Amino acid sequence: MPIASMPVYCATKAAVHSFTVSLRYQLRDTSIKVFEIVPPAVDTELGKGTTEEGDQEYRGIPPSEVARAAITAMTNDEYEILVGEAKDLVRRARANPEQAFLSINQW
Repeated sequence: MPIASMPVYCATKAAVHSFTVSLRYQLRDTSIKVFEIVPPAVDTELGKGTTEEGDQEYRGIPPSEVARAAITAMTNDEYEILVGEAKDLVRRARANPEQAFLSINQW
């Protein structure tokens, strides 16, 4: 789902999704499995330093939660792995893209 304040970041995420879907289709008759992991914000060093320490209270889910969900889903051959809040966002975006876009971009 595009976030108006981060167009390049969101465009690259969309490109990775499109590439993953296409690659999975191309490799469907082989033994290669193509998984896509879609986490929400994750509390890592990547996001630190982008805001003042006290400015951002929520820094995302723990990396261990993403890892646990990914391993479980890959074990079950679930190729699209939606983790945490990403599950609801993807569901809303597929059901009503315009409303999901407006909702995520209202500040």
